[in-house]
Amino acid sequence: MTAAYPELETRFKRIALVREASSVLEWDRDALMPSGGSAARTEQLATLQVLAHQMVTDPAIGDLIARAGQEQSRLDLWQNANLRRMTRQWRHATCLPADLVEALSRATSECEMRWRSARAASDFKGLLPLLQRVLDLVRESASVKAAAFGLSPYDALLDESEPDTRSADIAALFDSLAAFLPGFIDAALERQARAPAATPPAGPFPVAKQEALARRLMQAVGFDFAHGRLDTSAHPFCGGVPDDVRLTTRWEESDFMPGLMGVLHETGHAMYERGLPQAWRHQPVGHALSTSLHESQSLLVEMQACRSREFIAFLAPLAAQTFGGEGPAWSADNLYRIYTKVERSFIRVDADEATYPAHVILRYRLESAMIAGDLKLADLPGAWAEEMQRLLGITPPDDRRGCLQDIHWPLGAWAYFPSYTLGAMTAAQFIDAARRAVPGIPDALARGDFAPLMGWLRANVHSQGSSLSARELITAATGKPLDPEIYKRHLTQRYLT
Repeated sequence: MTAAYPELETRFKRIALVREASSVLEWDRDALMPSGGSAARTEQLATLQVLAHQMVTDPAIGDLIARAGQEQSRLDLWQNANLRRMTRQWRHATCLPADLVEALSRATSECEMRWRSARAASDFKGLLPLLQRVLDLVRESASVKAAAFGLSPYDALLDESEPDTRSADIAALFDSLAAFLPGFIDAALERQARAPAATPPAGPFPVAKQEALARRLMQAVGFDFAHGRLDTSAHPFCGGVPDDVRLTTRWEESDFMPGLMGVLHETGHAMYERGLPQAWRHQPVGHALSTSLHESQSLLVEMQACRSREFIAFLAPLAAQTFGGEGPAWSADNLYRIYTKVERSFIRVDADEATYPAHVILRYRLESAMIAGDLKLADLPGAWAEEMQRLLGITPPDDRRGCLQDIHWPLGAWAYFPSYTLGAMTAAQFIDAARRAVPGIPDALARGDFAPLMGWLRANVHSQGSSLSARELITAATGKPLDPEIYKRHLTQRYLT
């Protein structure tokens, strides 16, 4: 081994540690920091971000990568995978000119602030000039990256959150799902209408009791409070670092279910972070593989495991005991009907498991058309309404409940939405493989025992870090690449049988 590769490991560890410091400060800002600290925290985070960017774009990095690449035969499999991840990170950081990065930063900041009032007023025309500026700069950035990486503009954007995943693959998966969803949703709603109506348990549900139940369930999943914590924030998220994972949720005293499921969702993210390979903790190959892989872990815990009949049978008596509940509303069957209710709705973040993929497919189709120049931004509201009618059978009454509802595009996050449904499909395929490999998983979930499931995930997913591509990891873990038929089968079994 030459001196180049060890030097790269040293440099990238320092970069990782700077970014970890930023992550903890961001969590503190969103969970605990008093409002008066905002200005100082903004300066701190900006300084750390600039420092990390300067470190990864240091001209010496490119020279070290080139020298290490000449000696790949002397590196082992993990070192070679790490070198590939280092190279990818460096190329993404260095291919955009500084003035374009600055222009996009300013445009998204201005657009995001205007979006807040535009959404409230359902004023798409008022946002249009600023959002057009963001889109123009995103398309310019995509063109630069496309030339640098030899990809299409949309794929160049997608590569940031989904390395090695291409829009052609997503289109095939989503087209198959889009052909299935309308009829499936109709059938699920018809079956639901014939079943006894669910009865919401009567509240109020004190926050302290909700949190106590949530902590008990986190421990059942396997969360280690010596390496993490649970707090409250405006929006649930998972932050911190692998050895100090910070979870948050929000509580509603009128309904304990959103807060509880939010905690379980974020616990899935946390378990992935904690399970990443310790030996490669501060190297690119030791980081999470992709956004969709991360989302698959949160959805596997929340949707696949914790909304299953088996787990609800474990949860129901615990919830009744925690809140002093009695009667049919606290039965496992009733809670299961509540946790799996299907409803056509306009807002993505409120959508149920059965309809949520349609919201994502809609956004993917529209944003890919806008990046390609096939859809004018001014025509977005009409195209949105048409696509929602096609996929969900409803038309938004205004832009607030249509194309203005998400913050992603004003923030410059294009080619990000596919990760949500890719994650849901991956979660279904992982748990399908896990149940085949470990048949006792369902019975264990009915006892609140996640050890068999987490053991399979640790061995087949978490411990692999970013050593493989998403396709390679899914194939190695499940025996085949991502297959939409497995996800369809899951939806059919849960909502139609």
